[in-house]
Amino acid sequence: MDLASIIGIVGAFAMVIMGIFTSGGSIMTYVDLPSFLIVVVGSYFALFINYPMSMTLGIFSTIGLIFKVPNFGEQGIITKLMAFSDKARREGLLALEEELEDLDDEFMKKGLRLVVDGTDAEIIRVLMETELNQIQERHGVKIGLVNSWATLAPGLGMLGTVIGLIAMMKNLDDPSSIGPNMAVALITTLYGSIMANIVFIPMSGKLKGQDASEVKVKEMIIEGVLSIQAGDNPRILGLKLLSFLNPVDRKTVEAEVLKD
Repeated sequence: MDLASIIGIVGAFAMVIMGIFTSGGSIMTYVDLPSFLIVVVGSYFALFINYPMSMTLGIFSTIGLIFKVPNFGEQGIITKLMAFSDKARREGLLALEEELEDLDDEFMKKGLRLVVDGTDAEIIRVLMETELNQIQERHGVKIGLVNSWATLAPGLGMLGTVIGLIAMMKNLDDPSSIGPNMAVALITTLYGSIMANIVFIPMSGKLKGQDASEVKVKEMIIEGVLSIQAGDNPRILGLKLLSFLNPVDRKTVEAEVLKD
């Protein structure tokens, strides 16, 4: 569970609510069903115009990813690649074939399969980078979906403001309608701003960070696979792969994988 996401969302909403109370207001003053329908529900249905139904319905599972801490197992990957490198140097590349069936990482398995089959290094790089590009593209579409909701929500908020102002101006002779219409006009803008700036823009940023982390691990695997094919010394391979980690993680992993 990613506590940072929970703390961020709860904290941001808590500060908004605290601001309401400290200004002498009441939370119920800012609860308005028409504004909710226009901004939240309306902007969600607008997504169906821009994206296929399957993607729009799946946006909630995408959003759920921000509450998970991805574990790509960098240490395990480095350890496995170093072990494969050592075995390949001692017994030859064909000796790796018996190890592939027990390998959980499909991306690494495909790369090593190409190595065992004697595929040219440049072709291996092209094939693996092509697959990585497709992974990034799929991630980008999902991130774009969240960004679209972040864009549409304030837009629907402004639409609600216009709706409220029009209704108010047409009923100026009825003082009892001015308050409710003005509430719709202002609260829809508030809802749109909250959805964009507290919910969807930060969520998009978290998803981009997760995508970048996964891409870095995949790039590390590509370099490891190509180094094994080139016959690099396992220790040299380990140092090369450690360069993909940040300084803090590098020290922790380095002490473990290079302890011998």
